[in-house]
Amino acid sequence: MNFEFLGDNFKEVEAKQMNSLTLAFIGDGVFEIIVRSHIIKINKNMKVKDAHKKVIDYVKATSQCKLMKKIEDKLNDDEMGVYKRGRNCKSISAPKSANITEYRVATGFEALIGYLYLVGKNERIGELMKYVFEGEI
Repeated sequence: MNFEFLGDNFKEVEAKQMNSLTLAFIGDGVFEIIVRSHIIKINKNMKVKDAHKKVIDYVKATSQCKLMKKIEDKLNDDEMGVYKRGRNCKSISAPKSANITEYRVATGFEALIGYLYLVGKNERIGELMKYVFEGEI
């Protein structure tokens, strides 16, 4: 079975036309992998249960809201548009650990990451992650 990197399959216009919640769904998974890799990179001998707790500190909606504030002024117009579309998506519910505003900002953040991933802009994701991990949560 061949694994094909999905980011090479979508044109920007196709990704922009995708449902924002679909972009957020992809972005959530991509961001979690990035965070897991980062945690292991800086804490190679950390116990898995402790690493998991640190990952949760990054991927929960309240944290993603804070992270979005760190990168918001670094986004270009296209990226800001994708973020705002994701943020403005109407969702049925929010997690108990976040208010609806935090949840919507987090959804926008995840949509942005999902969009960048699908169009193969991994370098750009890396640039934004430098700001995300700056100063650590």
